[in-house]
Amino acid sequence: MAQIEVTKLPDAEPRPRQVAIGTFDGVHRGHQAVIEGADTVLTFDPHPLEVLHPAALPKLIMPFGVKRDVIEGLGVGELVVIPFDAEFAKRSAEDFIEHVLIEKLGAERVSVGENFRFGARAKGDPAMLAARAEFATRVVPLVEVDGETVSSTRIRALIAAGDMAGARHCLDAPFMVEGTVVEGDQRGRELGFPTANIVPDDRLAIPGHGVFAAFADGVPAAVNVGVRPTFDSGRGVLIETYLIDRDEDLYGRTLRVAFVERLRGERRFAGVEELIAQMRIDVEDAKQVCASFTGAP
Repeated sequence: MAQIEVTKLPDAEPRPRQVAIGTFDGVHRGHQAVIEGADTVLTFDPHPLEVLHPAALPKLIMPFGVKRDVIEGLGVGELVVIPFDAEFAKRSAEDFIEHVLIEKLGAERVSVGENFRFGARAKGDPAMLAARAEFATRVVPLVEVDGETVSSTRIRALIAAGDMAGARHCLDAPFMVEGTVVEGDQRGRELGFPTANIVPDDRLAIPGHGVFAAFADGVPAAVNVGVRPTFDSGRGVLIETYLIDRDEDLYGRTLRVAFVERLRGERRFAGVEELIAQMRIDVEDAKQVCASFTGAP
């Protein structure tokens, strides 16, 4: 499959395009409904709130690399990225339609969610797009899962609660984190469970503390998210991934962890023996969960 082409807006060449527009954090089921049938996705990086209201910026569900890959998996050929800054934020909705959608992108069809707003002071809305004759406009209603609207806010809450099945149901895929494997203090190796450790990016959502069954680069894994209460290490939060039946040096590599199910909450153990006994149970539990995982949301 051809790799998705990532183009910064200033570098885009005009051509006939079917464009889906949105921030698309999480690329959840609602976003997928907007993207369906588009050959081009127009998105923003950084997230507009990072520029407009940094204090209101939520934890992002996906780093850009994961978002790009998920959008590619939907069959989209091009990802056009608006480098969002204070200057771009001043552009009027009319200017966005004229100079971005029509002039720069050659949009023949534009697809947005019903709650999409754009332009200075968010004055642009789907009705303004639909009023234009230069392109067809498709306005997609909000999508519901289990009787409740799917939104990035809802998914963030599910992730924070450790509800991986709930998040997966809304995302239509497992929730993923990605990061560079850093040198730990070798404690896992001493205990017989060497882990690949990622220090999570503070701007991104991570699961509530606990032990999870997951896939790390496709390999079944037991993952601990937390601060390791049995050892007063004084460290911040770590994502510690034990790849089951696989021993390789991952230092410096980028690891992508797809969370399947929370096995238990974070606990302090009386001693190392008790911790090791529990880790053996966790690994067995994770192995079983991964073996029975079908990938279905």
